[in-house]
Amino acid sequence: MDKAQALNKLSQLFAQMPFNQLLAMEIKDLDGESASIELPWSAQLIGNPQQQILHGGVISSLLDTVGGLLAAASVIDKFGPAEMLSAQSRLATLGTIDLRTDYLRPGKGERFIATAMLIRSGNKVCVCRMELHNDQGVQIAYGTGTYLVG
Repeated sequence: MDKAQALNKLSQLFAQMPFNQLLAMEIKDLDGESASIELPWSAQLIGNPQQQILHGGVISSLLDTVGGLLAAASVIDKFGPAEMLSAQSRLATLGTIDLRTDYLRPGKGERFIATAMLIRSGNKVCVCRMELHNDQGVQIAYGTGTYLVG
């Protein structure tokens, strides 16, 4: 399996995860250095009925999800075709170690775009910087995620 096939398989696994399906998250971009996912507005995700804004837990989940997705992609990006089995075993234990979310503005919009950029990808730990914007380009939140990758 080459890197493109492995990233495609990762995308398929992402689409099959029940939580990702529940929120209707969709991958828009994915490689070893960056990732982006989108979430459509849904009244079921309201955190403040008075203001009709996105729940803070949903915001944090989006940032964690896009950071974890990038951490997985960075593991795949490090390994050549002969080492893909090692990458698969690392991905089986991938998990969030730490997540910091800073909420900047109320979550208003029709669509929400979460992006992640790789800060560092080591043998054991991966660190990502994530941002959440609405469909009008307004930044709603940002965060930093640290993920166990080995």
